[in-house]
Amino acid sequence: MNQLDQRPIIALDFSTRQEVEDFLRFFPKEEKLFVKIGMELFYQEGPEIVRYLKEAGHNVFLDLKLHDIPNTVEKAMWGLAKLGVDLTCVHAAGGIRMMEAAMRGLEEGTPEGGKRPLLLAITQLTSTSEEEMHADQLIEVSLEKSVIHYASCAKKAGLDGVVSSAWEVEVIKEMAGDEFVCLTPGIRPEGTVAGDQTRVVTPSQAKEIGSTFIVIGRPITQSTNPYKAYQTIQTEWS
Repeated sequence: MNQLDQRPIIALDFSTRQEVEDFLRFFPKEEKLFVKIGMELFYQEGPEIVRYLKEAGHNVFLDLKLHDIPNTVEKAMWGLAKLGVDLTCVHAAGGIRMMEAAMRGLEEGTPEGGKRPLLLAITQLTSTSEEEMHADQLIEVSLEKSVIHYASCAKKAGLDGVVSSAWEVEVIKEMAGDEFVCLTPGIRPEGTVAGDQTRVVTPSQAKEIGSTFIVIGRPITQSTNPYKAYQTIQTEWS
């Protein structure tokens, strides 16, 4: 695995920059992290929170899950690429044309000489059960088949990979190849509460299954000793 892969991605599930700064004080300044900025934080603090974290030397997964008409998504990705994020995502449910437009936006928006952010597609959220998918989305196939279908669409659109539960990683890689990125949220170390996630695995299980990246939030951010919690998870993952 490369340097990005070896670090668990910490979900900064906070509302303000102040909370982020307070959280980062638990870590040595020389510890460069891979962090996830989601809607909660980005919608409160805007692009400045990305710039702040990048200037501090951290890698950033900007998790805004774009899902709109292709033209809008393309223009949005053009702007996000200029922030220098390392990873971002769209909803596969937006369709192949939308995903292709997202990739065009990233490629055109990446500064000359810069590295294009990895682009992943959301398949089914790890908070979604098969029963909910059937009832709410009127998708009648199994959850696994839905995820594989979305992953195949993402591959066809030229994306780098998908966000999915670890339970689907093996079949996705069989379909798309080992180089196809599989980012796994809903990671919970042994003995921690699953919260609102329904399809969860431990860091070691995700490693064994073949996940490329893992995302962990509350077991680190709500720990009384976040740095120790992070080190424990990192050891189990890497």
